[in-house]
Amino acid sequence: MAIEIAPNIVVDPQIRFGKPVIKGTRVPVHVLVAKVAGGMGPEQVAYEYGVTLEEVRAALAYAD
Repeated sequence: MAIEIAPNIVVDPQIRFGKPVIKGTRVPVHVLVAKVAGGMGPEQVAYEYGVTLEEVRAALAYAD
């Protein structure tokens, strides 16, 4: 059972061992944050991982 912990971010013990992921995907929040921290632009990260720019921003806000 997924629990929304922030806008567009959920945790579910059955997905990625309960790590925060983007809602409706298996994309971990920490991966998106790490890619932006490593120098990729948010638009490029969204494209590479098949998520929206809004979801990348939600991951960054959650990590802040």
